[in-house]
Amino acid sequence: MSTLENLKDGDPCLVIGGTHKGKSGKVRDINTSKTGHITITVEQENGPRFKTLGKNVIVVPEIN
Repeated sequence: MSTLENLKDGDPCLVIGGTHKGKSGKVRDINTSKTGHITITVEQENGPRFKTLGKNVIVVPEIN
């Protein structure tokens, strides 16, 4: 597992906090807000996307 510093577009991730806790997918569209928080879009395997804070996700090894 990896930390927020290593987060990059396309990484497989698992949401560990917030509204979408337990969901997983690939990291897309990493942004830093005016207040300094990192926000990301997570694209799930079956297509849906959702936004969450970077602190709520961890990078995981890809499961094949």
